[in-house]
Amino acid sequence: MDAKALLKEHVAKTAALTAEQFDHFFSHFQPLSFKKGQALISEGDKVDAEYFVVSGCLKAFFINDQVKMYILQFAMPTWWTSDYNALYAGTRATVNVDCVTDAEVLRLTNGDREKLCSELHQAERFFRWRTNKGYVASQKRLLSFMNNDARSRYEELLGLYPELYNLVPKHLIAAYLGVSRETLSRLYNAGRM
Repeated sequence: MDAKALLKEHVAKTAALTAEQFDHFFSHFQPLSFKKGQALISEGDKVDAEYFVVSGCLKAFFINDQVKMYILQFAMPTWWTSDYNALYAGTRATVNVDCVTDAEVLRLTNGDREKLCSELHQAERFFRWRTNKGYVASQKRLLSFMNNDARSRYEELLGLYPELYNLVPKHLIAAYLGVSRETLSRLYNAGRM
């Protein structure tokens, strides 16, 4: 499916835009291609856009003072990603976003999103729904970290997103789960028995 059709299908789940309205909506997005390992956002960058994933897989991550990586999100097709604090607050990026695989994305600037929201009520509805959905997902993930052990978090991730295990290197899955690579190997091998 091409980028325009994918975005149209994604938006249509929440907002009813006419063909003409959707063409106007889509005209504000910039299609971009990235190679595996290429950065979209690096710590310290000025962030003025968010990204809709058309194909491939991205990761949003933070590296602490001890140079330990914490993965906040994997973004697969139809997912959105950015450093949202930097985007909305106008601060410099603390979250990095790069490509786990080659990726195609649609870039939407903060200014264009706000313009679309003021012009099209249904666009505002869509972005509000999407933001709320992201907030709920973040809360669920935080609660999972507070309440579940490593095995439960592993099984939850495997149940929700089984394709990640074939797409994403295991050390990145370990960083997402907050466990060592060795612990992930034990969990993976125990699950195969």
